[in-house]
Amino acid sequence: MSIRGAVKQFRTGGTAFRAVDGLDLEIAQGSIVALLGPNGAGKTTTLDLVLGLTRPDAGEVAVFGDAPRRAVQRGHVSAVLQSGGLLRDLSVRETVTLIASTFEDPLPVGEAMERAGITGISKRKVSKCSGGEQQRLRFALALLPDPDLLILDEPTAGMDVSARREFWDTMRADARSGRTVIFATHYLEEADDFAQRIVMMAAGRVVADGTTAEIRARATGRRVQAYIDPAREADTLATLRALPGVTDATADAGRLDVRTSDSDAVARLLLTELGARDLEIAAGSMDDAFRMLTERTAS
Repeated sequence: MSIRGAVKQFRTGGTAFRAVDGLDLEIAQGSIVALLGPNGAGKTTTLDLVLGLTRPDAGEVAVFGDAPRRAVQRGHVSAVLQSGGLLRDLSVRETVTLIASTFEDPLPVGEAMERAGITGISKRKVSKCSGGEQQRLRFALALLPDPDLLILDEPTAGMDVSARREFWDTMRADARSGRTVIFATHYLEEADDFAQRIVMMAAGRVVADGTTAEIRARATGRRVQAYIDPAREADTLATLRALPGVTDATADAGRLDVRTSDSDAVARLLLTELGARDLEIAAGSMDDAFRMLTERTAS
């Protein structure tokens, strides 16, 4: 999937608003990619461009070498959206059977239902399904054309913890078989746990792109914590604050807390020259990274 220089503009009350602003994005086959960003960042518009639900005002979008709508028509792309698309008076199995009949060579109904974890509710009316069960039904429908690219918009909304875990186990297996998965979510821990790559958006542009560890490090650096002799706190802090890459260093009763972009250098100095013990190194949280990167762009 390739997006090059994409621009999508909307007008509200006579004012132009760029939901997507010169977006460049390449996603390799067989990867699980999380699309993160605050409300209005351009995530949903980006997914709409990939699905052919809207067209860019400028730039290009290609999916498996085709225009997005053509790729969808050929069954290369499918989506699990948050709402719509379900007939409340049909049973779960009737719904899957009906949609399967619209494809030339769909997955067997039973297989799609089993992979989505809805075999046990096959006779239940859609109107009687919980929000999480309806999401799993939408997932079964999206699997029917056996797509090469699966687009997920808040895919686990309404699912309990167990159902979410089973859902992502299926996604990992699909990715290993070559299927590409792109999902937008507001669950930062979900992106942290399940995505192989995170694309963070703000103001219609990509502000960070990498693994979860890379995103955290880029936004917050790393945190080095250790214990030192309380009598040497002042001298130790002065030495640490003079190091390149150190953005903050504090101490309380001998407990050091250092934020730095070069944790190796800080750790080496603490252990070899400053007499530190019980040293720990940790990346910043995904929540910290999300807030800092998106707020930095907004400002």
